[in-house]
Amino acid sequence: MQKPRITALAVTALAISLAGCAKDADTTETESGVKLVEEGVLTICTHLPYKPFEFTQDGEVVGFDIDVLKIAAEAEGLETEVVDIGWETIVSGNALENGDCDVATGAMTITPEREAVMDFSDPYFEATQALLTQTGSGYESLEDLEGKRIAVQEGTTGEAYVKENLPEGAEPVSYEDSVLMMEAVLNGQADAGVNDNGLVNFYVTENPSVEVTTEFKTGEEYGFSVKKDDNDELLEVINDAIADEEAYNAAYEKWFGTAPTE
Repeated sequence: MQKPRITALAVTALAISLAGCAKDADTTETESGVKLVEEGVLTICTHLPYKPFEFTQDGEVVGFDIDVLKIAAEAEGLETEVVDIGWETIVSGNALENGDCDVATGAMTITPEREAVMDFSDPYFEATQALLTQTGSGYESLEDLEGKRIAVQEGTTGEAYVKENLPEGAEPVSYEDSVLMMEAVLNGQADAGVNDNGLVNFYVTENPSVEVTTEFKTGEEYGFSVKKDDNDELLEVINDAIADEEAYNAAYEKWFGTAPTE
């Protein structure tokens, strides 16, 4: 993990906007050349909920991703606004191209397909895929799930991993968001589920009737994205935030309980 600079997370105004209200494609610029769809505001597209990376708490969008981007916003003297928008609109690059936001996030794995339509920051989080089961189920691997139902989230690398490694007779069941996918396992609608480890491990801490029985090393790294070939200055500010060891570590410990490992 990269990091060195600043002291505390910014205290910024955070508002939730509904998707479908695309902003004017005209942009403004900060003194450092960062392009913004709204003057004085870093507008963030994400898809809620994805706890603990981004979710709504007491009417406010919070989470690890939001806190890291607040470091970047504070460095430019910006407020932050979060737009909740469809995941496919984010990963296709359309949200950025349409001017819905300046930066997109959502525990988003950097992939060649996504890099073709967006520019990514430096990686800020290393992820694996985790197998979620009911506690004591005895399912220790995908191979144990022959003929079973496996919950996944639409448009995610977890969905792709399960489909590429599907056990004989198993059925992948796709859900629109991560909560529905994990609740399917919790409620017995699916025998197991696969999604990113940070998300799934956090869910387990709140729901002891489910557990993570194994993780699959997939070499995934998360990045923040900006409009393709259009906002190098914003990427630089975001990369500085990721590299700010003191502020980044404070955000990491706040949401994951421990300091990041090298």
